[in-house]
Amino acid sequence: MSHTIAETSTIVPRQGRTRTGVKESVGKRDLSEAFVIDCLSLCDAEQIVTAEWPRAHAFYTPTPQAHSPLLFTESVRQALAVSCHTAHGIPMDHRLGWEYLRSDVDADALRITQRPTTVRLRVVHSAIKRRRLGSVHLVAHVEGTAGGAYVGSAEVHYSAHPGVIYDRLRGSRADSRTVFPRFSAPTPAVSPERVGRGSVRDVVLSPTDEADRWQIRVDTSHSVLYDHPHDHIPGMVLLEAASQAAQASLDVPATPVGFDTTFDRYVEFDAACVLTTAPLGPDLHGRPRVRIDAHQRERRVFGTVVTLAPAGTR
Repeated sequence: MSHTIAETSTIVPRQGRTRTGVKESVGKRDLSEAFVIDCLSLCDAEQIVTAEWPRAHAFYTPTPQAHSPLLFTESVRQALAVSCHTAHGIPMDHRLGWEYLRSDVDADALRITQRPTTVRLRVVHSAIKRRRLGSVHLVAHVEGTAGGAYVGSAEVHYSAHPGVIYDRLRGSRADSRTVFPRFSAPTPAVSPERVGRGSVRDVVLSPTDEADRWQIRVDTSHSVLYDHPHDHIPGMVLLEAASQAAQASLDVPATPVGFDTTFDRYVEFDAACVLTTAPLGPDLHGRPRVRIDAHQRERRVFGTVVTLAPAGTR
């Protein structure tokens, strides 16, 4: 299981083009962080979701030259939230969580332009399994283009649980309003330059006494990563931690452009989550790859293989 991506809101129409309510469907309290602006249902299985990337973003634009690849991933997350509610009738109060994510992004598509970038996301659900008590398991394939050029693609396996099922899964941790305020000040940060960031505030790793081990750094005051109270560490934070750990493991600047990730368990706030890195052989394009495993209370909670594009390459 993995992170929650849905918030209670008004359900928008199931068929045809939808605009009203689209931003409210993406699971963000701050609607300026909702990148999805439109959804067109072509049929039950296929939607075209339009996202608009700002020219610069406080978190997802870590350098003046390019956006983070996770801006694409966050756009996919939002697109699936809209798609499953509008096209598949999943109620807005269901809790969505990712179980598997494979994604890749063209580094050239992340370059800053003079205007906001409009990204067209083609969303196709290849499997939808509805359970007797209301839970739904889905498999989606997403391809993004901008101006006709390829931006990135993703395959996502995710679930949607009604509140009563989610509360049963989470037990005493289910109520984010009581869980979220308990957390202490963030632990020390890795040097921002080492993980491709310009500010300590955006660092989600803390150092350990071993070179290939890091601890996830939690700062619940970060308004982008923690837009609203959570009962566990969100999946986008986990991916950002993996991204930063992969960059820290290399000796040269590089952009993490590919993730192959399995979310095994919820990652809790009340225990250290430790990431270990190990180099793998390069991919078919000669790009370096890093294996990252995360453990909490001696159990693996997620694992990923990150592919990086060294500076100056695609």
